[in-house]
Amino acid sequence: MSQKIIPESVVSVEAFQNNNDTISNYIMLQVTWLGLNAYLFIDTFIWYEKADSFYYTRVILGSTLAWARASAMCLNFNCMLIILPVCRNFVSLLRGSSACCRGDLRRLLDKNITFHRLVGYMITLHAAIHVIAHFINIERYHMSQSEEAGILCNILGNIGNQSNKDYLNPIRSYNKTIIKEVFVSVAGITGFVITLALVLIVTSSTELMRRSFYEVFLYTHNLFILFFIGLVIHGTGQIVRGQSAHSILLHNLTYCKDHYYEWGKTAQCPVPQFSGSNPLTWKWVTFPLVLYTFERIIRFWRSKQEVVITKVVSHSSGVVEIQMKKSGFAMEPGQYIFLQCLTVSRLEWHPFTLTSAPEEPFFSVHVRAVGDWTQRLLAQCGASRNLCLEPWQLPRIAVDGPYGSAATNVFHYNVSVCIAAGIGVTPFSSVLKSIWYKYCSSHYDMGLKKVHFYWLCRDTHSFEWFADLLISLEEQMSEQGKTDFLSYHLFLTGWDENQASHIALHCDNDLDVITGLRHKTNFGRPNWNKEFRYLADSHTGSSIGVFFCGPKPLSKILNSMCRLHSSSDTRGVHFHYNKESF
Repeated sequence: MSQKIIPESVVSVEAFQNNNDTISNYIMLQVTWLGLNAYLFIDTFIWYEKADSFYYTRVILGSTLAWARASAMCLNFNCMLIILPVCRNFVSLLRGSSACCRGDLRRLLDKNITFHRLVGYMITLHAAIHVIAHFINIERYHMSQSEEAGILCNILGNIGNQSNKDYLNPIRSYNKTIIKEVFVSVAGITGFVITLALVLIVTSSTELMRRSFYEVFLYTHNLFILFFIGLVIHGTGQIVRGQSAHSILLHNLTYCKDHYYEWGKTAQCPVPQFSGSNPLTWKWVTFPLVLYTFERIIRFWRSKQEVVITKVVSHSSGVVEIQMKKSGFAMEPGQYIFLQCLTVSRLEWHPFTLTSAPEEPFFSVHVRAVGDWTQRLLAQCGASRNLCLEPWQLPRIAVDGPYGSAATNVFHYNVSVCIAAGIGVTPFSSVLKSIWYKYCSSHYDMGLKKVHFYWLCRDTHSFEWFADLLISLEEQMSEQGKTDFLSYHLFLTGWDENQASHIALHCDNDLDVITGLRHKTNFGRPNWNKEFRYLADSHTGSSIGVFFCGPKPLSKILNSMCRLHSSSDTRGVHFHYNKESF
């Protein structure tokens, strides 16, 4: 039903003894990452500020040399990291490995997209520092050939004019414009390409652009190919040059830096020779690029596997269920897939949460027409005209996945709390269906002992398509004497006067007038402080998993409730917060 679901989970911050909060694994990861960035920046900065081989370079450029090189080092580091979180198959492989990924570590991997964004912000920051520093460097290189720069700068700026081999200053003529000098060099051209690609990627990745113009976000993100090609080539321009190792041995820096008028006239002070450093970026990015290449090969291979649409079901509220089959497809509750419809677009892939259970002979997604792509997809399936098409008339669908998400961890707790807002109910459709099938199987021993399900909707129509599943679950639990296993808490946050009158007229019915469930619908928004206090009192000493899919403002409230109501005693109740973002 929901579209563009990008799964990620938020690792909880648990309270412990002495009323102090322990640092979560994700915060530890952030601190480690920031620490490495700080270390690489400071260490590189100090080295370029102190190294003898760059003493004469610093005479012309000053401290902007160190700023440019330190930011370049951090760019290499973060460009290595930026690809890893979006290697979905690699992340899923780690996620599914119980040997190396348990509990908090699994939830840490669910933050892959958030970490990808953070690394992107850091790349943007260091790219800005790098570009500004080099603009200043180019200006200083240019000015070093003027009389106002001083005798030593003039000498250094003109070294190598004859042979053009051992020069320090890449600006070879004072009469040429800086812009022209920049765009005729390898470093200048690739730097422009890198910067332009980065600006387009960053500006199209804002939340507004992703939600309003998803296709723009999708297409511009493919500019990362140009970005990395330019990044690898950029260092070959060797615009920053230092004194060569052979020259340092012959040129006594301690004496010669103050006796530059003797350069080339005495054996003690030969004219210094300069060379560029070998490019290092390829060493940083080779592994992630190779890994991502394999990732794309796997995705391409999956996209070519045959997918058969077995059924298209139109539900109320404009929701369409698409049931599919694919050879070798294996899923877990709460996972998601990417769909491509070739007759709609050959380039676009859109994520959807799986709404079927692993026990069913098919897998399904629920789609609502909320954009151009989904509208065209439903039209191809005949749903927009209420047509019942033959299987051969249905469009060809390509599927990539399934991939893990936060909701797959529901069964890892004795007590789980599933909270959905509006269309955010889709991940829990698969979970609740799987619970139903597991209870139908008498030989299955499920560690999950209690589920609290909260669903908030603005209007009664949103309940309609999901109510049948809830009714079936309620009946099944009642037949097996497990009425206490699953608790529903449904909240209607908006209604009109006619609905209110109808609800009041039937308030004494055994079944809820809106959903048909034994559990009655609540009106208004829940008091989360009261709800979490009830959960904490009902499950003392338990580790409770809280799973949420919905808007960010409510997510922040629930996350704070998890921290507030986690016990300061390690033997008390603790809430672990997990979030699906869409």
